[in-house]
Amino acid sequence: MEVFREDQFKSMGLPHEFAQDNHSGSVRGVLRGLHFQWEPPMGKLMRVTRGTAFLVAVDIRKGSPTLGKWFGAEVSAESRKQIWAPAGFARGFCVLSDYAEIQYKCTGVYSNKGESGIRWDDPAIGIEWPIRDVQLSDKDRKAQTLKEWLARPESEHFTFSEDQTTVGR
Repeated sequence: MEVFREDQFKSMGLPHEFAQDNHSGSVRGVLRGLHFQWEPPMGKLMRVTRGTAFLVAVDIRKGSPTLGKWFGAEVSAESRKQIWAPAGFARGFCVLSDYAEIQYKCTGVYSNKGESGIRWDDPAIGIEWPIRDVQLSDKDRKAQTLKEWLARPESEHFTFSEDQTTVGR
């Protein structure tokens, strides 16, 4: 299966230079996110290579007409779907099968000094997760709300403008 071709991504206006690949494995009921990174800005091309997961992206860009709006899709190894979430979008997933592996092509290199998260169950966002009983990491359990993130000075890294083709400073 061809999962990435620089010339095709470039012709569609999608990022065509990636800095890092990540591979995550989790069991049924695990919910991760909503994660994002501003320094360096990181977009992610997400896919499921084993099992089934619900992948989510949430717009966290100040001034965006879709601020706080989310997109989610059930993705499986069999469907071969991929979800693109640019920098300025928080990302997460929950595992629907007994076990799932999620792979990400990232536009930035990981830095724990420039990352944060939004609560998975923030009522201001209202994600309709397909599971009720979730397993969370301590990091995800302690995440902030979107409102709290927008009050932080770091949130200025993600601002929307009509002529902007990329996110970040």
